[in-house]
Amino acid sequence: MADKVVLDSEDIRRTLVRIAHEIVERTAGEDLAIVGIHRRGAVLANRVHALVEDLLPDAPVPLGDIDISFYRDDVGDRGPDAQPQVHASHLDFDLSGRTVVLVDDVLFTGRTVRAAIDALFDYGRPARVQLAVLCDRGHRELPIRPDYVGKNLPTARDERVNVRLEESDGVDEVTIASNGDPAGALAGDDDTESEERA
Repeated sequence: MADKVVLDSEDIRRTLVRIAHEIVERTAGEDLAIVGIHRRGAVLANRVHALVEDLLPDAPVPLGDIDISFYRDDVGDRGPDAQPQVHASHLDFDLSGRTVVLVDDVLFTGRTVRAAIDALFDYGRPARVQLAVLCDRGHRELPIRPDYVGKNLPTARDERVNVRLEESDGVDEVTIASNGDPAGALAGDDDTESEERA
């Protein structure tokens, strides 16, 4: 059975434009920074950052990205053959006193976001942290709620949300596949779906 497309390229574009406008409206007058969670969250953060800067041409907004591989609470449960893929973090600005918007692609159990917050506070102490996600699929295991949501996707736990982005996958789309679907096993963000195990 083929993946069900729930967001196409134009849907994603419009969604990110809306999120950027909401961020600007809700953080007016604050020192803002945008930080993406590797992998696809960092790609989305770049896009959101460009949109926010277009809306705030006179207020530079720092952009960073963060790797959470060693902050995950399941890092020791994976065994020697399942080592996390580690990316460099880039936070070359002072977090103190800023409103930091963390950006990720899919919010599932909340464990990736918890790890990202832990990692972020190792770099400094922001005034507040907000969360922007392209998709919220529910099934939270931790009390984490996004401030900005592109699309709420009611899903079953045995389904998989696959986010594909032009920069990394050659296409912009979000699809849903059942775990029994071979197509669903080929794609998806291992910073969210495959690492946030149920």
